Amino acid sequence: MKMKRYTFLTLLIIMVTFLLSSCTKDLNVNPIDPNINTANNVFKDPASYKRALAKLYASFAISGQMGGGGGNPDIQGIDENFGNYLRQYWDLQELPTDEAIMAWDDATIKDFHWQTWSPNDVFIAALYSRIFYTIAISNEFIRNVDKGMSSASGTFLTDLTHYKAEARFIRALAYWHAIDMFGNVPFITEADLPGAFFPKRITRVDLFKYIESELKDIENDLVPARQNEYARADRGADWFLLAELYMNAKVYTGTERYSDALTYLNKVISAGYSLDPNYAHLFDADNNTSPEIIFPIAFDGQNTQQYGGMTFIIHALNGDGMPLNGIDGGWGGIRTIKDFVSKFNVTQNDFNTNPQYQGADKRAMFYFAPSSWQWDITNVSTFTQGIGVDKFKNVTANGGPAPDAHATFVSTDFPMFRLADAYLLYAEAVLRGGAGGDIGTAVNYINAIRERAYGNNSADITASQLTLNFILDERGRELYWEGHRRTDLIRFGQFTNGSYVWEWKGDAPNGIQTASYRDLYPIPTNDLNANPNLVQNPGY
Repeated sequence: MKMKRYTFLTLLIIMVTFLLSSCTKDLNVNPIDPNINTANNVFKDPASYKRALAKLYASFAISGQMGGGGGNPDIQGIDENFGNYLRQYWDLQELPTDEAIMAWDDATIKDFHWQTWSPNDVFIAALYSRIFYTIAISNEFIRNVDKGMSSASGTFLTDLTHYKAEARFIRALAYWHAIDMFGNVPFITEADLPGAFFPKRITRVDLFKYIESELKDIENDLVPARQNEYARADRGADWFLLAELYMNAKVYTGTERYSDALTYLNKVISAGYSLDPNYAHLFDADNNTSPEIIFPIAFDGQNTQQYGGMTFIIHALNGDGMPLNGIDGGWGGIRTIKDFVSKFNVTQNDFNTNPQYQGADKRAMFYFAPSSWQWDITNVSTFTQGIGVDKFKNVTANGGPAPDAHATFVSTDFPMFRLADAYLLYAEAVLRGGAGGDIGTAVNYINAIRERAYGNNSADITASQLTLNFILDERGRELYWEGHRRTDLIRFGQFTNGSYVWEWKGDAPNGIQTASYRDLYPIPTNDLNANPNLVQNPGY
């Protein structure tokens, strides 16, 4: 983790005494050094609890115990670097959409943009296993904190109260990924003691209720918004996750909860966060100083060395003449397509004099060299067919070296929740009929985002222009490649149906409608076979 600003994350290899009989056979969740570390010697003093909490946060960023991308992985059956939580979450949220397409031929990776994946897909199984690994180690941590709290007092008891709430937040975040991507899933909490058993299946509706109750219950046990150490969960992160849950309640449960979303969005917006005056700074290696980020996944070039996470995103987007921006070379993997850049009114002619786009909307960070790149994608495997994206960089806002700089491993944090997203969700919730907000405020929030993008009020909108279609496009313009697009397209009914198609959707050059059951990923085949309590999602 970023030691210069994330000092609490001194990684401790903790022992996790659990057995998930439901885990996939090919992607088994492993105990961590069971012969070396036990609960008795891991949780031996007050400082050790904080170090153990670090492992929970680290589960999103790194995927093994050795660093450097190899050795003692958390899950087996897939290369440790491919099996990284953020890497697979990003892939499954972005590659099936209009925002990203992959050139590589690794296993089934192209199936995601084509929306042709199957229940035995190794990448789906990897993310599924990562989700439940994070849940399992959170459960173990909570059990041990409960034991510690029985004899703690004073400052130590206060600290343990915060730590437990943070662990429950991390578990709720992982369960949110599960409900969003897989629907009806295995369910375990700290009450399920280690041992051989088949985890019960929880329905999507009941899992929604559980996540909601957890986030509400921990609110007052978390540190107040903006008062915790950087990259640790606080009440602002809790409110934001509740708002996300409520915004997607119609998808998850069939019942709209937009008024509830506005309740928590108003809390977030009133908590003292502010838009970063420099949009690009949100994606630079010193983005930890941004006043806008509510909850990130933190990375550090010296202390979180992993070929997944942000190292993957920044290297894979780079290739064939693109500026290196603090890395030692591009991998030539992911880029975007003409359907998406058209939302910025960008055309091929805009690159005739400069391969780096120089338009009025400064959020459009695209690269295209007409002499060596091709606008239309006729061969998905060719990186230079499509449009490059250089949004994320491993340099500081002024172009200097990254903190704790390393030429391969990056120091740029992933902004999971940020204020501009809260503004956009507020406007959407108002348009969808939620109580607790108004159109005038919504327009002001949208115009604040656009004035930052344009540097002036030339692109301001009026209330009559604020429509749901506008909001979906504006979310794309503001939040592209930040892991939101699949969820957004599903909420707006445009992920699989024929009202919106894009290049190579459905494995067709011009795009075609796909089956609606693909709004959910399948339960991995091996887990389904291992646990008789599970039921496959319809269509698979």
